Amino acid sequence: VQLQASGGGLVQAGGSLRVSCSMSGDTFSRYTMGWFRLPPGKEREFVAGIKWTDGGPSYADSVKGRFTISRDDSKNTVNLEMNSLSPEDTAVYYCAANRAYWIGILPSQYNYWGQGTLVTVSS
Repeated sequence: VQLQASGGGLVQAGGSLRVSCSMSGDTFSRYTMGWFRLPPGKEREFVAGIKWTDGGPSYADSVKGRFTISRDDSKNTVNLEMNSLSPEDTAVYYCAANRAYWIGILPSQYNYWGQGTLVTVSS
């Protein structure tokens, strides 16, 4: 399984950005997908996830109401729409995948990882 993240960049505070992740090498529709981020000087943290069973999402409290995760099984892609961005959202964003029926919030619960895409929010 290979994951390829894209869409990062520089955005001003209050702005929006979408990051995407495409999968190859297996049947995307059978994978729960997650987004994590690594802020400068901090540990990797869960951002959002979406189940393969019913498409149900889950969000970290810090992004709830601002970020939206979605998946397009016909395109083998998971997207993360990020709105009302603040400098605290600056991080390298990683997509991850596993075959679980539930959404894990720990990095160790995911088997496959993308290479990360940098999101920088300026004040």
